[in-house]
Amino acid sequence: MSIDTAPATGVTPSATYDGPIFDCDSHVHEHDFDFFKEYLPRKYHEKWLLARKVGPDGTFGLYIGNRRVHNAEANEQGLIPPPGKLKEWLRAMKEGKSNVEGWIQPTPEIYDRDARVRKLDEFGVEGAIVYPGEFIATVGYYDPDSSGNAVLNAYNRYLHERWSFNFDNRIYTTPVLSLWDLETSVAEAEDLIRKGVRIVVMPMGPAHNKSPADPYFDPIWSRLNEAGVAVAFHVSEATFMHPLIHAFGEKPLQSRRTGQTAWQWMFCYSEIPVQMTLANIVYHNFFERFPNIKMVSAENGSNWLPGFLEKMDKMRGMAKNGYWPCGQLKERPSKIFKRHCYVVAYPEDDVKGIVEKIGTADCLVMGSDFPHAEGVPEPRDFYKEALVSVAPDTARAIMYDNGRRLMPRG
Repeated sequence: MSIDTAPATGVTPSATYDGPIFDCDSHVHEHDFDFFKEYLPRKYHEKWLLARKVGPDGTFGLYIGNRRVHNAEANEQGLIPPPGKLKEWLRAMKEGKSNVEGWIQPTPEIYDRDARVRKLDEFGVEGAIVYPGEFIATVGYYDPDSSGNAVLNAYNRYLHERWSFNFDNRIYTTPVLSLWDLETSVAEAEDLIRKGVRIVVMPMGPAHNKSPADPYFDPIWSRLNEAGVAVAFHVSEATFMHPLIHAFGEKPLQSRRTGQTAWQWMFCYSEIPVQMTLANIVYHNFFERFPNIKMVSAENGSNWLPGFLEKMDKMRGMAKNGYWPCGQLKERPSKIFKRHCYVVAYPEDDVKGIVEKIGTADCLVMGSDFPHAEGVPEPRDFYKEALVSVAPDTARAIMYDNGRRLMPRG
């Protein structure tokens, strides 16, 4: 049922939000990457071992083998940007700086599960989806084959050991699952399910010149569907855009804060790759085959959502007599999307306008981005930034109800 976008008679939005919170975008911080030495098979160490170190050119950073990951925050002092500095971060970007000032040593709630639970209690957060930290910046570097899956498996073993995949229905971590190699991807999905996974994060886009919803990958999706595992597409390197970047005479895998062009920001990173991915999945009749799978776009913003839904419906009409790889849709794409997909809004998004345009708040959720600098100081501050002008029921839906529906108690 859609949430009414208008306040009830005599009820006006409040200046504060005192209700429950479900945070759909937060992160672990990998205090070190030494676990890769144990979990990654030795035959992959030379090329794929992940470590913070001084590289061949004498620069300290996060390295995959001897290749530096430019979009990871690494320094010899172990300092990280301070959490919850959204306004300061936006101001720094406007001034041409790479990040906020005043970096700090990581505190336990940033890298330790039990300390994070105590922090959730302090914040008044009932539950949170917790994505990888710096590791998410490395996924675009690996070969899309069984060797890449070996790296993902090593990380997933660490995540389960240190955080678990579902801790007390409070913390839902997102191991990384790919479509890179059918046999090892199926095995990984089965292992994650045995360990109680509730949500996985996947690279955006196609795999091996196939749609992510191509029936070839159904052995992976069918296992997730049977177990009711949700799938997230978090902002990260969209490697399928690299040929396009090269075609325009530019280079991929540049530092996003100091080396990525405005054109790449606009077309090759975040919202357009995730729109292409989700539209392709919907158009391939994916949810007709796998109705138990929910999907979420995280840290890609939401201002694009109204135009995206409108255009999906329009293009369905344009292709009415065209080729449908997995059969014609029985409903409007927008209706399918609203039933199965969720979008984490940015605090600076026009949430009220989005809800009015799409006619519902059901597919919108909040995210604090804790402990990253780009996030709000506390999850409750998301309301002050984005939701003070919406109806109380709409605010509660975005702050809690929709997130808990995406990730119900086990």
